[in-house]
Amino acid sequence: SNGNTYPAIARPWGMHFWAPQTSTAGDGWFYKYDDYHINGIKQTHQPSPWLNDYGSFALMATVNNPSFLEEERQSWFSHKAEKVKPHHYSVYLADYHTTLELSTSSRAAHFNVHFPDSDSASGVADAFPGGSHIRVDKEKQTITGYSSHNHGGVSENFKNYFVIQFDQAISSHSLWVDSSYVQTVDTLGNRVGAIIRFQTKQGRPLNARVASSFISEEQAWRNLHTEIPEDQTFEESVRLAEQAWEEELGKIRVLESDLDAKRTFYSAVYRLLLFPRPLHEVTAEGDTVHYSPYTGKVHEGFMYTDNGFWDTFRAVFPFFSLMYPDLNSQIMQGLVNTYQQSGWLPEWASPGHRGVMIGSNSASIIADSWLKGIRGYDIEVL
Repeated sequence: SNGNTYPAIARPWGMHFWAPQTSTAGDGWFYKYDDYHINGIKQTHQPSPWLNDYGSFALMATVNNPSFLEEERQSWFSHKAEKVKPHHYSVYLADYHTTLELSTSSRAAHFNVHFPDSDSASGVADAFPGGSHIRVDKEKQTITGYSSHNHGGVSENFKNYFVIQFDQAISSHSLWVDSSYVQTVDTLGNRVGAIIRFQTKQGRPLNARVASSFISEEQAWRNLHTEIPEDQTFEESVRLAEQAWEEELGKIRVLESDLDAKRTFYSAVYRLLLFPRPLHEVTAEGDTVHYSPYTGKVHEGFMYTDNGFWDTFRAVFPFFSLMYPDLNSQIMQGLVNTYQQSGWLPEWASPGHRGVMIGSNSASIIADSWLKGIRGYDIEVL
């Protein structure tokens, strides 16, 4: 299982991750290293294969292929033509003679697709089962929608709103619901998606900027314009994402000369800096707010999730207290909000309570943080 891990392309503590998908929607083991077909790049929030994912949707590039089904849109790929770094992913889709690459910010992503010369190059958007929505606007060169895909821990009104902006004209499009095409520009259903077609030239990559929000479509557009402006090149997005990782990974100087030991260490730190995930976003007025998976409403303040405290109280949070006291203060503020909104402290949050594991390990990290001088939250509430 390779440690049940997947290659998460993200910023440190990013709100949304992206990862290649070799399995089907809903499979907790969605990237299997021994697979040799890939069917999409999905936005993921999965902290564990057993907890599974929520708010997921996927994008795929094809050429001369009218199918949107995972097993039919997939392409053969080789790890020799796959580049995986925390800030950048690239894969050669051999069946389509196309290279797909992406980089990320916290709440947005930048895709760069190198198609061959074609009048039948396509992008496939799959909003996943569980209740979804897709709308295509050819004039604005956009796809918008939401995914309600989840495996628990959400309120009834949960949605992950997404927006996709292309830099080239859409020549035609088709929408689908479950396994059938529908003739419309806007559709709802259990599982919906879109195929959009472009006329492409080799040497002129297709760019797509994507962002999401748990609050609203309007907030998703704000996240996009704020984090990946329209005039920002793909190369600039890669540079900024790499810079973000270098800033964090460079805070620790490793004197060990053994290269394998260094690789192990930095691989561990990379995953340490992914979770817990922020759920909060910044409004047009500059306010920090979050959609609450506990109440289904938007509240003021910080919120973090995707963390199993029964595992992370031992080392992760003591590390945060020493290295990231300001972050730890925000996480503690988020725990105050969680308790006030739900009446409980979490043991496994993804994104809300998941009702697994025993004990009260959130309490131990609160006590540890307070004793180490972390402040900025109402300890009396906790």
